[in-house]
Amino acid sequence: MKSLQLARPQRGVMWRLWLALVLGVAAAGSAVALLATSAWLITAASAQPPVLLLMVPIVAVRAFGVGRGVFRYVERLVGHDAAYRVLGETRARITGRLEKLAPLGSQRKGDLLARLVLDVDAVLDLWLRVLLPVAVATVTAAATVGLLALLLPTAGAAVALAVLIACTVVPWLTARTAERAERNLAGARGDVAATTTESLLTAADVVAFNAIDSVLDDFSRRDAHLAAAERRSAWSAGLGSALLALCVGGASVAALVLGSTANITGAVFAVLVLTPLALADVLGGIPAAAQLAIRVRASLDRVQELVDTPAPVTEPTKPLPLPTGRDLQVNLLRAGYDGPDVLDGLSLDMPAGSRVVITGPSGSGKSTLASVLLRFLEPRGGEVLLDGVDLAKLEGDQVRSVVGLLTQESHVFDTSIRENLLLAKPGVSDLQLWKALYRARLGLLVEKLPEGLDTMVGEHGARLSGGERQRLAFARLLLADRDVLVLDEPTEHLDEETGRALLADLFAAAGDRTVVLLTHRPELMPTHVPRQLVCLT
Repeated sequence: MKSLQLARPQRGVMWRLWLALVLGVAAAGSAVALLATSAWLITAASAQPPVLLLMVPIVAVRAFGVGRGVFRYVERLVGHDAAYRVLGETRARITGRLEKLAPLGSQRKGDLLARLVLDVDAVLDLWLRVLLPVAVATVTAAATVGLLALLLPTAGAAVALAVLIACTVVPWLTARTAERAERNLAGARGDVAATTTESLLTAADVVAFNAIDSVLDDFSRRDAHLAAAERRSAWSAGLGSALLALCVGGASVAALVLGSTANITGAVFAVLVLTPLALADVLGGIPAAAQLAIRVRASLDRVQELVDTPAPVTEPTKPLPLPTGRDLQVNLLRAGYDGPDVLDGLSLDMPAGSRVVITGPSGSGKSTLASVLLRFLEPRGGEVLLDGVDLAKLEGDQVRSVVGLLTQESHVFDTSIRENLLLAKPGVSDLQLWKALYRARLGLLVEKLPEGLDTMVGEHGARLSGGERQRLAFARLLLADRDVLVLDEPTEHLDEETGRALLADLFAAAGDRTVVLLTHRPELMPTHVPRQLVCLT
């Protein structure tokens, strides 16, 4: 039940949900009353009584007909407004939690996206297609049974039994037959999304290695698994609808049999027989709600699993103030992710303004060191000091206000150059944007573009070369104005000439900032720049 707490509404939303419930009951009640009143009116009119005796039911039929549509429209408006407010609150809470967990390197990108979008959207289904419809159906069905019991107690009892079966046995059978499929649907959707994302991101490599057929076969297998779960779910939904139709039809037949032997008027008899048929629409959402509840629970469980992921760092309860100095010192650092330490006893001295090159093969701990320096990862031993203050005693945001990161895959968004830069420092002037671009040796290129800063860079910066994307990301880092710059493999995927030119420009633009270069290509480092060289093994 813990995962259902994700969809809890705040106080400002609860009254909207209650109003949606009242409006839903009014709409469903109008539909039932419309059929009952119409049955009474048509039967009574066949005896050709004085027209004045029919005026009230005639007006009632019109009122219930109009009211059903009006109440339904307003109920949908209020209900969706409330549900989307709950969704917004839920998404904000989850995003706030995930911000403390970033970066989530252990999650597949496509599956992570599916959890944050598709699975979180289950909050809407929970309120709009499970809780509200069931509540509306229960209240309306109870009121209908009470009305029929007043007209003929035996018929009311028979309809009550049918309603009870429709509200308990039918959804139970529907959920039982669909349980496995519904629980598998959320995971299967995430699996397909992850495979699709990975295939698109690695499309060039897949074509280069002639692996298209194997990738398509893998995708087809996962898609077939999803399709099988959806077919099973659809079959269960059909079963629920069929059983519900039998219950409603049985209630109407029971009322027909019991009413035919009772001492009642023809108009009342028509109401007893036809009114249960109106419950088909009222109760129609219950089997689907029972089935959907399993899917919603599975989706929210996946989100809860993400939220319950242990934080990679522990924030101090009483953080120290940020020191003014910018000297960094690493003492006997031990760190790693799952498994053994990849950094074991590392010590470094990085005075403010120094240039430090850390090299080593893949897996030697370069990126792990970057994560520790930015407080994305908790050391297992040793310490990292900023002007003599342990980073563990500072908040992560404090540390990242001093230390900035440029990775080999710094993300460039599918928007303009201006918007990509403003992510680092919203609201700055165009002059500051141009200064950052020129310091990153990208200003001349952007100046020659027809739309200048408003030039769209394409998906993942597709309209820029690899070196230009890195320079744009570096300009964004310069604009953020961090005092310590950690460059993690910035020349990866670049040819030697481009990589050498990029590093020369990066070090020149860094000015008096501390620069920590993590690379397995130290030969590209400018020879005229004095630096400390550390080799990890």
